[in-house]
Amino acid sequence: MTSVTGAGTLSRVKTHHRTCTICEAMCGVTIEVDGDTITSIRGDDDDPFSRGHVCPKALALKDVHEDPDRLTLPQRRTGARWETISWEEALAEAAGRLHAVQRAHGRSAVALYQGNPTVHNYGSLLFGQVLARAIGSRNNYSATSADQLPHMLAALEMFGHQLLLPVPDVDRTDFMLMLGANPVASNGSIMTAPGVERRLKALVARGALVVVDPRRTETAALATEHVPITPGGDAALLLAVLHVLHRDGLARPGRLAAFTRGLERLEAVARRYPPSRVAGACGVPAERIERLARALGEARRPVVYGRVGLCTQRFGGVGAWLVNALNIALGALDREGGAMFTTPAADAVAAMAKIGMRGHFDRGRSRVRGLPEFGGEYPVATLADEIETPGEGQVRALVCSAGNPVLSSPNGARLDRALSTLDFVLSIDLYRNETSRHAHLILPPTFALEHDHYDVAFHVLAVRNTAKLSLPLFAPRAGARHDWQIMLELASRLTRHRGGKDALVGGLGAAALRRLGPRGLVDLMLRTGPHGLTMKELERHPHGIDLGPLLPRLPARLFTSDGMIDAAPPVFLKDLARVDAWLDEAQAPGGLSLIGRRDLRSNNSWLHNSRRLVKGPPRCTLLVHPDDAAARGLRDGASARLSSRVGELLVTVELSPEMRPGVVSLPHGWGHGRDGVELRVAREAPGQSLNDLVDERALDELSGTAALNGVPVELRA
Repeated sequence: MTSVTGAGTLSRVKTHHRTCTICEAMCGVTIEVDGDTITSIRGDDDDPFSRGHVCPKALALKDVHEDPDRLTLPQRRTGARWETISWEEALAEAAGRLHAVQRAHGRSAVALYQGNPTVHNYGSLLFGQVLARAIGSRNNYSATSADQLPHMLAALEMFGHQLLLPVPDVDRTDFMLMLGANPVASNGSIMTAPGVERRLKALVARGALVVVDPRRTETAALATEHVPITPGGDAALLLAVLHVLHRDGLARPGRLAAFTRGLERLEAVARRYPPSRVAGACGVPAERIERLARALGEARRPVVYGRVGLCTQRFGGVGAWLVNALNIALGALDREGGAMFTTPAADAVAAMAKIGMRGHFDRGRSRVRGLPEFGGEYPVATLADEIETPGEGQVRALVCSAGNPVLSSPNGARLDRALSTLDFVLSIDLYRNETSRHAHLILPPTFALEHDHYDVAFHVLAVRNTAKLSLPLFAPRAGARHDWQIMLELASRLTRHRGGKDALVGGLGAAALRRLGPRGLVDLMLRTGPHGLTMKELERHPHGIDLGPLLPRLPARLFTSDGMIDAAPPVFLKDLARVDAWLDEAQAPGGLSLIGRRDLRSNNSWLHNSRRLVKGPPRCTLLVHPDDAAARGLRDGASARLSSRVGELLVTVELSPEMRPGVVSLPHGWGHGRDGVELRVAREAPGQSLNDLVDERALDELSGTAALNGVPVELRA
């Protein structure tokens, strides 16, 4: 398009339509570019899914693309000095040093960690698995075990596939019970719903939204009702709700009963947890639980939804199971307005199943602490143990891709120290951050606007079926490499070092995979998918294609051996013994529990280098209820010492009546004051890292998920 940029001056401005890849929402954006300069970013009114909605984080696409701190060429560290080297030299050294470690100490001496941004980049999402297979280590880790693992475990045990995750049909429900989620700030998660605030307001107008959270969050503020709960009490509350449904004849699985086993066992479990038994532990009065359960059971189209606050606590696995179990008991699973399954154009669920990758659990235990594997990964909470503990299988090198586990893993300070002892660290990252500062080599990939993208993962989790391909706005800088090219080249070189055949995955060698690339792989998924689309066709629809609302998919979508839902898997029934022990033990009076939080302008640590997103009043503050502050002689804005078993931080107190008394909150992803971090904007207001206080010993013992919420802490002036 041609636009007037000044008095009588014409400029050629190109307009691009794509998906914002900053967070899970899949908002469509319209970006105008004049030459090499982004002149505007706004919501795409013609995107059939987001319909013009966009949040402040979309502007970070420009900030990161133009960030002078972003690395564009390989970096090698020698002592405290960094130098730029060529790609050939960097890739040869990386593969050679990794091979040397494995030759001397075994394949599992090299660990692989893949961070949260992996899922926002279809190149790294697909080819990260190619690299993992080439490394061939049992020491695989990712952000999964500090996030959504309990939901994936519940999906595997109940539906037969770790990615068969039910999504709340937010646009058609009339009663949503939401636990541990704040989508108004996070834009939704395992509920990809652009413009989620608008959708939730519409729900409140036609029905009810009940938010269960220790804090009156931004989402709770617009809800019909907020239920403040003791951190870690969600599973107990859900058990009591299930009790009332069965006791009062409100359980109605309907058509699900024909292909669901374990309903009788589920009812027998529910009988053991009357509201009077759980009220003290979860901090919700029995009468309120009774009223909530009856309102849920009497709703015409109810749904139960839980997210990261439900997962990252001591009973995350049981909590995720009970969310599904309640939706089954209500007949809400696979029903309009309930919890439904998508029909994605590129069906990653079916594609994985075709090659036998439905998922697996507890096929092995970690070397030091005996924690269970899930899908070939061990809990990140034990990574420092595996580095520090001598013996066969000790981790001596790390490949870290798109992650910053020093800030995102429990007891990040310990992991920080452990990384400095490794023989070799390789980071595939855009920045020299709190983790990559320990790297011996940093291989920086292109950023989102320099490559194409299809949301393989988030279309599986969307509240409506859509498809959209984003094309690059800019050509990569001279010599730049995409994530998938870096991973494929490393995988190929490692394989050749070992004298192995050049067959990396599915019988395909590096040359074939290089020709296909992520675009070719997804094109195959689209062509064989339920809608028969192609990449070329998506190119002709730059705003995306609307494929309709979610539809009932069961029982045909199930992947269990007998084609039935398992409403009461043995692994969860066995873990109820831990819940019972917690309910029966005396509750210690007083004390504080620490929880995290998310801000609308923040999404992991790397966005803190965007000045427009961090400007304004400080946001890395400790929210404290006024009564808790007064009891400790603390005023608003005061400095205080916050300590746990593993560390102590100096924090700024912010009085907040939104907090449940006895609970304090720090945001996630801060802590940029460490030496060697090259994030100039972030270092101006470094904040404190929540995870420097999170105890790596505190886990959901069933799944191995880090208990990032409910950390016992002390606060003093």
